[in-house]
Amino acid sequence: MTAPASVLDRAWRLAPQVSVRPERFGALLYDFDTRRLSFLKDRRLLAVVEALPTATTARQACLDAGVPDESMPAFDRALARLAETKLIEPREVAA
Repeated sequence: MTAPASVLDRAWRLAPQVSVRPERFGALLYDFDTRRLSFLKDRRLLAVVEALPTATTARQACLDAGVPDESMPAFDRALARLAETKLIEPREVAA
């Protein structure tokens, strides 16, 4: 059995029903469909989420936001949680 692909190795975008409000501590994400409010408690994670629409992968968005290699597993988990809660969604990458 093969391991599931890392969230970092895919292209993502913020889901269209989600609004982002930057804050000093990071950001608030509000899902208008579920009325769920989520907190991003790291400004680098906010930078990653903002870079997702133009980055080739989430890993590239992390690198662009200055996330060091040793922090990648934590960002992989954080982005996986955002995907599980449908705050971010996969996107196609233009060839």
